[in-house]
Amino acid sequence: MLPLLLVSMDVSVLYFAVPAINADLEPTGTQQLWIFDVYAFVLAGLLMTMGSLGDRVGRRKLLLCGAAAFGAASLTAAYASSPELLIAARAVLGIGGATLMPSTLALVRTLFRDPGQRAQAIGIWSGVLVAGVALGSVLSGLLVEFFWWGSVFLVNLPAMALLLVLAPVLIPESRDPHPGRFDLLGVPLSLAAVLPVVYGLKEIPSEGPRTEYVVSLAVGLVFAVLFVRRQRTAASPLISPVLFRGARGFGPAVLLNLISSFAMMGSAYYTTQYLQSVLGKSALEAALWALLPSVLIGCAAPVATALVRRGVDRAHVVAGGFAVAACGYGLLFLAGIDALWTVLAGAGVLACGAVVVGSQLTDLALGAVPAEKAGAAAALLETGQEFGGALGMALLGSVGTAVYRDEMPAGAPGEARETLGGALAVAERLPASASDALTSAARAAFTSGMHVAALVGAGVLLAAAGVAVLALRGAQTPEGLGFPARPAIEDEARSADDGVRGGAPVPGRGGIGESPQGPSPPGSPSAPKPPRSPPPAPRGPAAAPCRRR
Repeated sequence: MLPLLLVSMDVSVLYFAVPAINADLEPTGTQQLWIFDVYAFVLAGLLMTMGSLGDRVGRRKLLLCGAAAFGAASLTAAYASSPELLIAARAVLGIGGATLMPSTLALVRTLFRDPGQRAQAIGIWSGVLVAGVALGSVLSGLLVEFFWWGSVFLVNLPAMALLLVLAPVLIPESRDPHPGRFDLLGVPLSLAAVLPVVYGLKEIPSEGPRTEYVVSLAVGLVFAVLFVRRQRTAASPLISPVLFRGARGFGPAVLLNLISSFAMMGSAYYTTQYLQSVLGKSALEAALWALLPSVLIGCAAPVATALVRRGVDRAHVVAGGFAVAACGYGLLFLAGIDALWTVLAGAGVLACGAVVVGSQLTDLALGAVPAEKAGAAAALLETGQEFGGALGMALLGSVGTAVYRDEMPAGAPGEARETLGGALAVAERLPASASDALTSAARAAFTSGMHVAALVGAGVLLAAAGVAVLALRGAQTPEGLGFPARPAIEDEARSADDGVRGGAPVPGRGGIGESPQGPSPPGSPSAPKPPRSPPPAPRGPAAAPCRRR
């Protein structure tokens, strides 16, 4: 949990440090955007590569390498003397984060072989992931309040040092015993597929569907098609297609997990702005209030796990989680322009539903694949989360922006008609009466946009609940709950059979369980299992097994 908490915190740790960084390093507007966004871009782009690499070189080894890189980059970022150095350090932090996140989830899969224990561990993992993002912004505000901006990076060092000391002692190594050759061509193809799509989706909510962003999405989708084609034809792909064919429920789990992330990030786009720009709270006050909904997260995953262990169909638990999250959007729809507790309640209910969904789908997806492929499976899940978050902000943000522009008065200044932040900036330069009128209109328009976005989000979640009931019905983890003990991918990982199951290889080219002298007697350790449709038994003396004196 140490690396997971820090990686999730670093997503939001710069929220309140940006003004201090601007005053000290004086970056340009473009440099400021890269300081903030390069971490998430590199993290999303390298998840699949690092997950597959961990399966090959060892998850603990990759975890330790990532921790060392993360600590060194944190130290460099804390004392960066130029915007360029800070951008480079944030990029290395993204590389470290991409090694740490799939390694932690893959290690959970390999450490906890008991289904009940693994479900509890993944529930904790999901809660820490969500809570870390909320905690990062608050910690950022507190540190910048009393120290200099570099302190937000130095908090990573003690935890990473502790991890480097304890992990070799407490965490056993695990890897795929038959990984095959590393797919070098798949690495640039995955980067070319992920980065342009994430970039376009992140920029559209604030800048609108400009040509360069639409082109970026199109380029990314083209490379995504090429990447999928490569994975289907390569001998040892980064993400084996057999992951989707070998166990029922893995593909739907990845897709539904993406929708859960869509809901979480889409709501965060509105709740953070609502607290600051509609209610007028300071950044630190808003961050502290935003911590309140996180209190409910701690009980969501354990309750869901207990229901599944008591025999409730996992499909119904996941569908219930989506329905609860939809109720959270329903509360956001009911919020007016002065409804702090309604918005906080909506955010808390939505987060609870998302954690229920995320923990159950993660457990299902990881349990559906063999342990040696856990890194690739974890990386695919987390890449889907990154896509879902960016898509939620892009789609729901664009819906709300369209409503905002439509409801703003036609005579309002152009900057005020674009965003709520622009309207508040213009209002500060106007006389008191005009300022109050523009501020009230902008806040009402933003709230209306949030209402429409909440309806869209609730509709998506309810549709996902229906899909979950149909797609996950009867889908359980392999440990005696509906899947074969050895999925197809496990057989694919083995190049050939040694000749005799459970014994030493036997010379010759005979079939399984067949010695050079003839077939083994029935019931012997090397006797083959009968085929599903046995051929007609031969008649006569030839049917009797050979005997040796």
